[in-house]
Amino acid sequence: MDGVLVVNKPQGWTSHDVVAFVRRKFGLKKVGHAGTLDPMATGVLVILIGKLTKSSNQLMSGDKEYDATLTLGAESDTGDAWGKIIPSGGTIDLSPGRIEAAFKKFSGEIEQAVPMYSAAKYNGRKLYEFARKGVTVAVEPKKVTIKKLEISKIALPEVSFSLTCSKGTYVRQLAVDIGKDLGCGAYLSRLVRTRSGEFGIQDAVSVETLHKLNREELERHLRHCEAAPNHTGSG
Repeated sequence: MDGVLVVNKPQGWTSHDVVAFVRRKFGLKKVGHAGTLDPMATGVLVILIGKLTKSSNQLMSGDKEYDATLTLGAESDTGDAWGKIIPSGGTIDLSPGRIEAAFKKFSGEIEQAVPMYSAAKYNGRKLYEFARKGVTVAVEPKKVTIKKLEISKIALPEVSFSLTCSKGTYVRQLAVDIGKDLGCGAYLSRLVRTRSGEFGIQDAVSVETLHKLNREELERHLRHCEAAPNHTGSG
């Protein structure tokens, strides 16, 4: 069995949890994914089956689209709502114009700090391994491209927005940086990935549905792409 399975990842599951579930549920040996999605986030997770595990890098390279919400007036040690929340104090009294101006500063190619709570590696170890021990290491910022960044709703202290960005962009860090620019702090409180490369949320199947399928029924949900033999797998 070879193909791409687009899963609508539920909140609380890691990307590896979904890979392990698909492998176990359908008795598959080769299962990977094309791009990690944080446990707090929901939405498009591209699962690779069989020969398609060799195409991980190729399928990860596309732009990503998100629907998200940040909360102003506090910071989180992880950058999202699942970390330790530290209120900044005071009243959040920001005009829509000031918030919109802050968002505009982060459009285009930007340098973005790599969050300590991430799977990025330093000296062969994942950054979150250091973070969990209270150790901070110096990691060079990375260049990412924010192709679209639009506010959809302001209901203080929350600001909802949509985002199209290059691979490797940390939406958590974007929320943190906007909060710093506004001087009141912010953390990411909601994140839905609506597209990864060519695969959209409309293509995704829920974990609840996968529970009900057998192997033959699973094949009907697979998207078939040509594997890239020179790429290494993921997951």
